[in-house]
Amino acid sequence: MQYDYIAIAEKQIPQAVDSQYQYLIDTYVSEANKVVSIWRTVPNSLLGFKPHEKSNDIQTIMKHQLLSERRFFAQFVGTQEMDVETLLPQVEKPEVKNYIEKYLEQIHHRLPQLANANHAWWHEEQPFFGLERERIWIFWRRVLHTAHHRTQMQLYLRLSDSHVPAIYGPSGDVNWDGADPTYSVDAAKRK
Repeated sequence: MQYDYIAIAEKQIPQAVDSQYQYLIDTYVSEANKVVSIWRTVPNSLLGFKPHEKSNDIQTIMKHQLLSERRFFAQFVGTQEMDVETLLPQVEKPEVKNYIEKYLEQIHHRLPQLANANHAWWHEEQPFFGLERERIWIFWRRVLHTAHHRTQMQLYLRLSDSHVPAIYGPSGDVNWDGADPTYSVDAAKRK
């Protein structure tokens, strides 16, 4: 699959000091690239869109992503994070591009720390909402949480009748020759 835009190119991904953890760095970058791909398709006019009065709007979800990811990594994973005061766009009427810039700034700040982590660091237990969990487990929880918000944004785009980009494969808006989504029992049988 070829993406129209890649925010963090492969050559920008730091190499893990312990190569058995490179997949964590690569996956984190891949997920960040998917978030940016979704965010890039949001028109500024939709920042206030929410499908229901009890839902958060798109701008609130973007703010939450920036703030909660910083808290998650600082409090539970134990990385050195940027000052909270610098996390959100510092302009009067932020646009989508401002949120993307801030998101990528955090990712680039965090990546070298993750790449420099060794086996002992990844497997050290940390407090996690009253429990003790290994950092690697906590890290994966964050990746899943980010995927949840990315999917939330995809749904909002669909409900607002906006373009939904391809992320893992074809979307209702994007298809290509050779795409093979699994929508049938026969497709699921393939090995």
